[in-house]
Order: sequence, then C-alpha cells, then structure tokens
Amino acid sequence: MLSTLPQRLTLEELSQHSHTSAPLPEVELLGLDMGWYIVRLHHNGAVSLLVDAQGETRRFSGTQWVSRALAPLGFTHGVLTWADAVDEMIGNDSPPVSAQQRMAYGVRVAFETRH
Repeated sequence: MLSTLPQRLTLEELSQHSHTSAPLPEVELLGLDMGWYIVRLHHNGAVSLLVDAQGETRRFSGTQWVSRALAPLGFTHGVLTWADAVDEMIGNDSPPVSAQQRMAYGVRVAFETRH
C-alpha cells in the first residue's frame, strides 16, 4: 500500500493500491441499521471510506458481499463494528468511541465465501 490512501476511494482504486508490496490496510465493517454495512480502511493512523463510482458511500447488504468484493484483492479478514448508540432520553453522556477502540473490541470476520 502507498503510505496514505485518499479519504474516499472506490473498489477499483483500492484494487490498484492492493498490488503494491506494502501491507494492506485493516478493514472495518461498520454495521448500520437495517442490515447494511459500510467499509472503512484503517492505515497509518488514517481512515478511508469505500465509495461507489459516484462518490457515495458503498453499502453492502451482508458481510458475505464484503468478502466477495475484498477477498480477491488479498484481504483475508475484517473487524465487524457497530455504530455508536447513545440514549439521549435519559441524558446519558457517552464519550464517542475512537477508531482504535472500535478495531480493538470488534468481532473478527474471515473473508471466505463458499458457494
């Protein structure tokens, strides 16, 4: 990988970067409501977002679709995380979770799809 990736990149751009000899970034699969997942790539203290050709956040309807997109590029696993949730109804102040905390306490998901 190059030393830095852009803040937003497409799967095609990621494919071009994945052919270098540097290590691949860590993959975060952020679980959203209604079964959608987005992909964040963690590298050198920065975070990039996977987007479509129009620059919109690329959403996946299951972790298997992330696996099918990233496994051919050499990615073997990701970390499943969830969006921060705060209950403002009871006034519970919760500090935001850092990227490092999300990656440390998420669930590891292997990128292996069997038909």
